[in-house]
Amino acid sequence: MRNVRTRVKVCGLTSADDAAEAVRAGADAVGVILAESPRQVTLTEAEEVLAAVPPFVDRIGVFVDAPADYVERAVAKLDLVAVQFHGSEEPERCAAAPVPVIKAVRVGPDFDAAALDRYRGTVAALLFDTYVEGMDGGTGRTFPWEKAAPLPSWAPVIVAGGLNPVNVGGAIRALAPFGVDVSSGVEERLRHKDRMKLHAFVAAVRAADEEVSP
Repeated sequence: MRNVRTRVKVCGLTSADDAAEAVRAGADAVGVILAESPRQVTLTEAEEVLAAVPPFVDRIGVFVDAPADYVERAVAKLDLVAVQFHGSEEPERCAAAPVPVIKAVRVGPDFDAAALDRYRGTVAALLFDTYVEGMDGGTGRTFPWEKAAPLPSWAPVIVAGGLNPVNVGGAIRALAPFGVDVSSGVEERLRHKDRMKLHAFVAAVRAADEEVSP
């Protein structure tokens, strides 16, 4: 039986105002993208964004096959509680990270959850995103949630990929994940979050929690 609260992570933040609004909406974690992306920020910009984030809201940095020294510098400068590896990082690389790792996995036609067992013991959580050839993430597209079921039991799973206030409830009802991750689904325009969408997204998550909890 499921009786836990789905965690909400708002990612791709590029301004302190948007970070503060995500927190006001009820986000449990916020993410900055420190890899090539339309929503990429520099370490200096990320520091400004995260200055608006109070204690007890997790700060996550997103990387794609980044050098170890850059990850370590970012963790120290931004006081990150975890890093999200969105590239081809091997288990050994995850195990060597200075903070817990959320390993992103792309769910496509050939997805095989059993193949993820090699990450067992080296990552703190898995993030399931949509597979689109040539893209590491930020696709704005959902994946067939049934492809991911049942979720691995050995690590918390965060569901991402095209989530928005309208469909996030369906993802929670289908998979009952530990958390959900949103970026483009709460944007007014690229690099700018929409206040109403942020609040609507969190409200939809909480409504779905009520439906699936005992």
